[in-house]
Amino acid sequence: MTKPVVLIDVVGLTPRLLRCMPRLQRLAEKGLSRPLGAVLPAVTCSAQATYLTGRMPAEHGIVGNGWYFRELGEIFLWRQHNRLVQGEKVWDVARRTDPSYRVANVCWWYAMGADTDLLVTPRPIYYADGRKAPDCYTRPVELHDRLTAELGDFPLFTYWGPTAGLTSSRWIVDASRQILRTDRPDLLLTYVPHLDYDLQRYGASSAEAVRAAAELDAVLAPLLDDAEAAGAAVIALSEYGITDVSRPVDVNRVLRRERLLEVYTQDGMEYLDPWVSRAFAVADHQVAHVYVADPADVETVSKLLAGVPGVGEVLDAAGKAAHGLDHERSGELVLVAEPDAWFTYYYWLDDAAAPDFARAVEIHRKPGYDPAELFFDPADRFVKPRAASYLLRKKVGLRYTMQVVPLDPSCVRGSHGRLPADPDDGPVLLSSDPGLPVPDGTVEPTSVRDLVLAAAQLTAPSSPEDS
Repeated sequence: MTKPVVLIDVVGLTPRLLRCMPRLQRLAEKGLSRPLGAVLPAVTCSAQATYLTGRMPAEHGIVGNGWYFRELGEIFLWRQHNRLVQGEKVWDVARRTDPSYRVANVCWWYAMGADTDLLVTPRPIYYADGRKAPDCYTRPVELHDRLTAELGDFPLFTYWGPTAGLTSSRWIVDASRQILRTDRPDLLLTYVPHLDYDLQRYGASSAEAVRAAAELDAVLAPLLDDAEAAGAAVIALSEYGITDVSRPVDVNRVLRRERLLEVYTQDGMEYLDPWVSRAFAVADHQVAHVYVADPADVETVSKLLAGVPGVGEVLDAAGKAAHGLDHERSGELVLVAEPDAWFTYYYWLDDAAAPDFARAVEIHRKPGYDPAELFFDPADRFVKPRAASYLLRKKVGLRYTMQVVPLDPSCVRGSHGRLPADPDDGPVLLSSDPGLPVPDGTVEPTSVRDLVLAAAQLTAPSSPEDS
């Protein structure tokens, strides 16, 4: 008989922050705590795919939170289909031993289309008139109404954006508790994002970071108590640690000034044109994939970007292979920022030509990650009243554009993506089971899949992937 497992992804948790979280500390004291090796890039989608498959990005193909889809000529971040993750997931392996093994996924990424028994994932309603309303997608379908009847609508606008905060993590934890109590899955995956917000806003060394850690610890406590009461093994881990930064690096603007990146213009707004650009970067926190159309240009682009202040490393084919990042989805070059730097996606040279989505929370249209979406524009003293007017227009059914995000990225104080210089600032793995077969020292990220199986008292059968 298998043992139920609750696998909690506490985004941004580090050994340093754990000292501010007494309930999680108690879990570690009764069980165990180990440093967890980081994946390059140390970002959500890459790390989660590694944990669930036991493979590095070179094999599972999740080379970042997004990449350039060469076959489409489009840059996409935050896609959701599970088939983008190549290889077996932990539940596929478990079901070869126990075909009845039941899995619930609450907000881990790439949930759509996965063959889990239950899933909950953010999914806004996009109305035909341009309005966006908070909601979630569930399987089975009736789970949606069951959760929202008890918890209310999924709080999308506290999950990301200038108002992101504790409310979304509390909803996720409460949904997980309901599923654990009612459905009793063999494996419950829970993703709690709260530490992502103020650590990026204010930096990891800020008082706000300490406060966020304590707040999240209190929210997690009931789920940890429920798991213990249900006789479940708990594994809590993180994907990365956030560290202080002070230097935004505009890689695409460098490429544009060298006439390597091209744009096209519509209605006075400039849009990155990957179809004809000789080189462009998909920025993803402290890592950027640089796509170079002509192999003859790779060395030139590499030398150019190596000289840009804030660029710590330029990984070529050999460098990508050394980090398990040599997948066809990766850029011809991969940039890693210096410890106090991070990469913007900006490509326009004049803010007057910025596209309208630049000032909005628009994670799917921007050709790169934008942490400035966590802020109301500090240069606009009327930004919050205007935001309130936008919401009023939405409530009465009028179209609106939420233009509140700053174009000055200097407000960002924390980032992640590079490998940690100090284990105290890296990811961590905690387990309620002191007997979990974890070696001393740092746990390899590729071993998480098999640790979950061990906690479930399952032995991973061999597969073609393991040979």
